[in-house]
Amino acid sequence: MDREHMVIATRDVEGTADLYVLIDFLNRTLKDKNVIFGLAKAAEAGKFTVTIYRSE
Repeated sequence: MDREHMVIATRDVEGTADLYVLIDFLNRTLKDKNVIFGLAKAAEAGKFTVTIYRSE
């Protein structure tokens, strides 16, 4: 990884059909602001962890 990423915030949310679409939209819209959104399955069934990073 060429750049360092600092975690700004994380939040577990309910999984929805449009969650991946939302994360993709945010990443495409805010990439010029050095903000990246990550999405991973959470430990709790049916939940996902959204992580917001600042790219340095």
